[in-house]
Amino acid sequence: MSSIHKQQQAAPFIVQLVGYKNTGKTTSVCRLTEKYKREGLRVGTIKHDAHDFQIDTPGTDTWQHQAAGADITAITSSTRTAILKQTNTELDTLIASMQQEVDIILIEGFKSASYPKIVFAREVSHYALLQAVSHPIALVCWPEALATTGNEITCTTRSLATEPTVPVIPIHEDEALFALLQEHRRGLST
Repeated sequence: MSSIHKQQQAAPFIVQLVGYKNTGKTTSVCRLTEKYKREGLRVGTIKHDAHDFQIDTPGTDTWQHQAAGADITAITSSTRTAILKQTNTELDTLIASMQQEVDIILIEGFKSASYPKIVFAREVSHYALLQAVSHPIALVCWPEALATTGNEITCTTRSLATEPTVPVIPIHEDEALFALLQEHRRGLST
């Protein structure tokens, strides 16, 4: 990257996608990534896993390094690099490690972090998350959690103390979610 580009580069736009299991977060991260890439932007993604995960394949050289007790193992080729650590890494550290190389960072999970959030709800009971997290900017709902009144689609808000104060987007309206994020991104850059 040229030094001119480095000087002009703004901080990346960061947004979290939060919700319970099987609410469409991963699919949305992938669709948004594809849309941002078509716009010519560099995208970083971060995924929180509440369980212990296995990213390496048993029997490979790097797996053997890790099995032998290596605290950090790196592998690189002509097209990609991976670093495996035997420790938890804080979200802000992960962001810092990629922010000079990307324009957008999509974060799946990390509900308690303080970045703008898209909240995903598959069931009416999931709406409580909208009130439990900081900085929600939209609520993405599945059909079973939506109500239609005339030409307007809204959430079935029986479980909320108040009506949502953020836009409500049906799960399959990727373009509407992308447009909302583009609007937020432009608002931050002005």
